[in-house]
This record gives sequence, C-alpha cells and structure tokens, in this order.
Amino acid sequence: MMVIANILLALVGAVVFVVGSIIFLGWLASTPPYRGPVSDHFDGRRFRNHRATPHNDFREAAKWATNRQRGFWKPRRDEPPGPPPPGRVDGDGLRVTFVNHTTVLLQTQGVNILTDPIWSERCGPVSWFGPRRVRPPGIRFEDLPSIDIVLLSHNHYDHCDLPTLKRLTTRHKPKLVAPLGNKTFLERRGIPVVQELDWWDTTRIGDLTITAIPVRHFSGRGLFDRDRSLWSGFAVETPSGTICFAADTGYGNHFADIRGRFGTPRLALLPIGAFRPEWFMSRVHMSPEQAVHAHFDLGAQTSVATHFGTFELADDGEVEPIERVTSALAAAPDTRFWMLGFGEGRDVP
Repeated sequence: MMVIANILLALVGAVVFVVGSIIFLGWLASTPPYRGPVSDHFDGRRFRNHRATPHNDFREAAKWATNRQRGFWKPRRDEPPGPPPPGRVDGDGLRVTFVNHTTVLLQTQGVNILTDPIWSERCGPVSWFGPRRVRPPGIRFEDLPSIDIVLLSHNHYDHCDLPTLKRLTTRHKPKLVAPLGNKTFLERRGIPVVQELDWWDTTRIGDLTITAIPVRHFSGRGLFDRDRSLWSGFAVETPSGTICFAADTGYGNHFADIRGRFGTPRLALLPIGAFRPEWFMSRVHMSPEQAVHAHFDLGAQTSVATHFGTFELADDGEVEPIERVTSALAAAPDTRFWMLGFGEGRDVP
C-alpha cells in the first residue's frame, strides 16, 4: 500500500508541476493589460470590435479542433529568394514587394515601410514550438534595404515576431507604430515604439500621415491577456495616394468607413487565408471572396493579397485562397487584385 501511495503522490506532484508550469508560462507570455479611458471599443478592461465578434467560445473551438478537415499543404521546402529590392523609390513611385504572410515591403517618397515582419522559422512563444513555415521568406533579411518604418497590427505570434523585431531594431532602428497596449510589452523587450495609436488616431513621420484603422479581429499571446491590447490596420497617406494595410481581419462595414474617411486607396493589402472552417473563422478572418468584396468596398485602385501560403493556421489548403480569389475575379477580369509570388515586387500604377 505504501508503494501505491507513493506512486499516487508522485503522479499528483507531476500533474501539479505540469499544470503549474503551463499557468506560469501562460502568464509569462501574456502582455500587460492596457489602462486608459473607456470608449466605444474599450470597456476599461478589454477591447472589442464595433461589430459583435464572439471568438473565444471554448465549446466551438473544441468542436473545430476535434472535427478538422485540413486542406493539402506541401511539405516544408527550400525555395530561392527573390532579388534584393531597390534601396529607395523616390517621388510618387510606389513599389510593393510581398515577402511572406502579412510581411510586405512598401517603398515610396524615399521611405521604406515594412508591415508585420516575420522571418522566424516558427510563429510561437518559443523557437521550437508553434506553426512552422512551409517555405522561406521571399526576401532574405540580409537583402532588405534600410527600413524606416514598421507597422505592427497586433500581438499574435504570426504578426508580432519578437526575434525579427529585435533584429530590425539592431540593424535598422526603424520607427515602429502599433495599436494601443503594445508599447509597454515591446519596450520591455528592447523594441522601441515611436507611437501607439487608438483607432482613427494619427501620427506624422516625414511626409507621411499614418492612421490606425479599425479591423475585425482580436489579440492575445498568453492565457490571461485576451483582448487586453488593441488590434488595427493602418492607412498611410502619402503625397501620391493612400495605402491601406488591412492586416488581419474579418469582413465588415469598416471597409466602407475607411473609404469614407480617406477616399479610394491607391493600394490595399488584403488578407485572403486562414478562413476555413468559415462558420468559425469568418468572425476574424475574411474568406477570399470577402477579400474581393473588400477591394470593391474600398474602391482600391490596386490590391495585393496577403496572409496565405506561409503557415498552416486553419483548414484551408496552401493554394486554396489563391484559387478562390481567381475564381471570384472571373466576372471582373480587369480588376487589379494581385497575388504576388514570394519575393515578387511590382510598381503600383
């Protein structure tokens, strides 16, 4: 009996240790809660979308996790990077280079902007845990031109990659702009933030005016920080037109609101992946067809697809988002909705 009791005590001790470790790591990974005035999307404790967006129902998440129907993804493979981008694009020229996921290099007015940069092998709390990329970034980190501005949309691991942000800080010292509640978390990790913005707040950097725009999503990195920091996209007003970076978002009337404020953008960056199963994901991720609707809602002159083909985050297959955008555009063949290859850059009209 004594042996059995000792075994049971050891098992209980092991369970307590594992559970305690998970709770501790979940606390450690969590971002500090934002403190600020109450608004139409902040109740003093948590942020929320303008449109009700239930996304943290454990039962529905469990239903998805236990009934997954994954699309096909090729195994991890090495592919050659694209050519190094130009050092600068002066004047009214605008060049867009798709690196991977939602990492896009924007070059105009002699300024280089990088959105949600990630060069890590995995997107997760540690280097050995989290979804692994299926292909390398389209541009080598060493081939980046000098980066002046980084736009960070929210704190999810596939958008807020600390190792990449630290590398950029060391090598380029960019001005980083983020939504409310991200400044303290990043600066405690040695990543300076020049400005954190609420929805519709603006900051000016040189000849550019940057505005945080509402999107339909959520935030959180650990067990205790769900929606304790804000998520956003960005509108970048330049002397030759506006760029809309929609970041990570479900579909909604916020696209019409953005057009009402800024007019039709010269360029929109719109996410098309991580959308299946749509009954669950549509609250926070657009489907490819909805991304095409968003293009028309914005009246964008040109759109570029993002958030696909890098990490297997949902049930859609690797090329399914591209196929469905292509099908959705069949009725409007003259629409400039580009799906760039990894590392591909184009001049925007």
